[in-house]
Amino acid sequence: MTTDVAVPPALPPGPPGGGARPRSRFSVPGGTALGVGSAVLYLSLIVLIPLAVVAWRSVDQGPGYFWRAVTTPDAWAALTLTVGASILVALINLVMGTIIAWVLVRDRFPGKAVVDTLIDLPFALPTIVAGLVLLSLYGPESPLGLNLAYSRAGVVLALLFVTLPFVVRTVQPVLLELDKEMEQAAASLGASPFQTFRRIILPNLVPAMLSGTALAFTRSIAEFGSTVLISGNLPFKTQVAAVNIFSQIEGDNTTGAAAISTVLLVVALVALVSLDLLQRWGSRRG
Repeated sequence: MTTDVAVPPALPPGPPGGGARPRSRFSVPGGTALGVGSAVLYLSLIVLIPLAVVAWRSVDQGPGYFWRAVTTPDAWAALTLTVGASILVALINLVMGTIIAWVLVRDRFPGKAVVDTLIDLPFALPTIVAGLVLLSLYGPESPLGLNLAYSRAGVVLALLFVTLPFVVRTVQPVLLELDKEMEQAAASLGASPFQTFRRIILPNLVPAMLSGTALAFTRSIAEFGSTVLISGNLPFKTQVAAVNIFSQIEGDNTTGAAAISTVLLVVALVALVSLDLLQRWGSRRG
């Protein structure tokens, strides 16, 4: 008499090498469905939905009201000052940030570690404290004898302070990883230091320099705390866009504040998208 024994179905063959077969239930290209879903949900709640609400609120009373809110004399003067000062600050950071990064990587001097640490101070310091410090140093009672308070030069100075680390911290890692053998090879072939910098070092630094410059620009157009004290918040003269938005909200003009905020958002997006396109064009040429 025979007894039938149930035989379990054969399992599909595993991967070569005898390892466990990977689970693909949640697998999607580039990661897991759970991870991608969590990232998209988080970004939507923190960034995308709030920005969409601000943009929608800006046209709540129609495009005509949006245009009038943006082109009022005080709002237009604030936007013009903010964008113009941010462009100037970004260009200064492009040059000086690169020089500072070069000095920190290539030069040796006493106190180098301290200077390298101080570069990140604007990141850690509350911006309103930065404004108070700048007002104490460059205000009416300046110990340096230099009064920049309540002027556009003071606004530029405040923006330079808060955006100092961006170019430095984007260029510095590239310089650290740059292969010095290429520079030595160029020098052995008779290239001058300037030619070596222009043809070997600079092309490698340009993407990082542009990235840091774009970050400095977008940070500048949104700055509030460091400028509100030293600028004096004078309409038509030293009032930046962020302070004007705050004034609109205090005046119960939420739609007007949203309109000005949307203009700043569009300017920031145009700057970041232009940078991305420029970097892709440069990579294709390279």
